[in-house]
Amino acid sequence: KAGLLLALLGGTPPVTSGLEALSGNTIRSNSHVLVVGDPGMGKSQMLLAVSQISSRSIYVGGNTATTTGLTVSLTKEAGGEVGIEAGALVLADQGVCCIDEFDKMAKSNQDGLLEAMEQQQISIAKAGIVASLPARCSIVAAANPKHGNYNMGKTVAENLNMSTPILSRFDLVFILRDRADIDEDKRISHNIMGLYKNEHACLPGDSGGTNGIHSSLQYSGNKVPEGIAERLDWVQGFQKDALPANVLRDYIAYAREYCKPKLTTDAAKVLKDYFMRLRYSPNRNDNVPITTRQLEALIRLSQARAKACLRDYVLKEDAQDVIELMSQSVNEVHTDEHGQLDKTRGGAGGKSKRKEKQAFLEELRRFSEQENRSEFSMDDMRVVAEVV
Repeated sequence: KAGLLLALLGGTPPVTSGLEALSGNTIRSNSHVLVVGDPGMGKSQMLLAVSQISSRSIYVGGNTATTTGLTVSLTKEAGGEVGIEAGALVLADQGVCCIDEFDKMAKSNQDGLLEAMEQQQISIAKAGIVASLPARCSIVAAANPKHGNYNMGKTVAENLNMSTPILSRFDLVFILRDRADIDEDKRISHNIMGLYKNEHACLPGDSGGTNGIHSSLQYSGNKVPEGIAERLDWVQGFQKDALPANVLRDYIAYAREYCKPKLTTDAAKVLKDYFMRLRYSPNRNDNVPITTRQLEALIRLSQARAKACLRDYVLKEDAQDVIELMSQSVNEVHTDEHGQLDKTRGGAGGKSKRKEKQAFLEELRRFSEQENRSEFSMDDMRVVAEVV
């Protein structure tokens, strides 16, 4: 939920000049979030909540969406002229586009999102019309694993049967697994039963939501936990009522419009050190295959974290909260079925151990056919491994 809130707030668009300003191409300031999980984990409910809270949002289903429906389509007018009709991404300009059932979308339709997710625009060259339309929106997508339950023995791309260029454009990837937890199940069942027993008191737009604000003032003297996960649990312990939806919508719209946070030197140093620590670990096998795209994602999320407090500058604490979120996302993506971190699972060419074994056996079989022998030495095995 914290990651979805940062996606709603967005970052600060950099000031451009010269040819970039004339062409309309800017470095994107919107964050994209992907939620992957087992069925029944409430992914669609989170997407609906995001679309309702955002001042401008489009909600589409991946199983019924096409490339032209997401981007741009051409129509013939009565006089024989050709007109342009905007798709979901163009209509969600400066807002949020929620895509449910992202895994059901055909790969040919997913490729239509590549330009919009990175360049924040959609180019069209059809029927004598050459144009570029703005699509400066955040994409929040939810997907189910292709075999029902999420298999930790496979990478995210293998679980979703999705191309890696799309996955690399998501700033945050969260994996929701349906695991048996007594405390968590008690809390969820209590909330569900409370919704049906006292329906009006649980509506997000109810005026009773202000009770939690007075409670937070009462507990303001206590020491606030440092980590964002402990802090969210600490707030949840005494702020029982949700903030009214209309207040939250106006707050986010105000923050997006008037708050333009800038990076401070301390925050920039924290983000840079974290990026370098991930990319160049002391143990060479622990390196995470990330690029500068993830560094830009850290900057955008830090600016969104400062917007949540209506600040004009990104503080060191904002950068530390974002690093905790990014670390959780990176760890979930790189954790294998044994609960250990496998740093080779991410990046553009990430593979699970099972895929690597299959590739090694295929290369060994090809080497056997070329050499016309069935016995190999350790040196031969090392040569084949280097090829793979």
